[in-house]
Amino acid sequence: MSSIQDTLDTSGPQGVSSDVLLHLLSPVEQDLLKEYKLLSQNLNILSKELAKMATVPTPEILDNLRVLERKMAIVFTLLKTSVYSIFLQQQIHDEEGGIILANSTDD
Repeated sequence: MSSIQDTLDTSGPQGVSSDVLLHLLSPVEQDLLKEYKLLSQNLNILSKELAKMATVPTPEILDNLRVLERKMAIVFTLLKTSVYSIFLQQQIHDEEGGIILANSTDD
């Protein structure tokens, strides 16, 4: 346990209650300890929610991933088509250059 939680526990060292210990602190220190306790509780709740979200994907995330997968498939197909088109144009260009070169050597 943290020292903050030890201070706010119902029993202090050697059976002294936390109320007695809190009276030894200034009001500002008491408020600070209460805020730390509240922060600790909120962080524990947040941690539990994040652990739950990490283990069980939500339907919304899965739907978004499906849409993203479809878009990526389309982009991949367009990329393959573009690359194929570039290779085809290069091949046509090389063949035309070979024909022109062959015609010029025949003269």
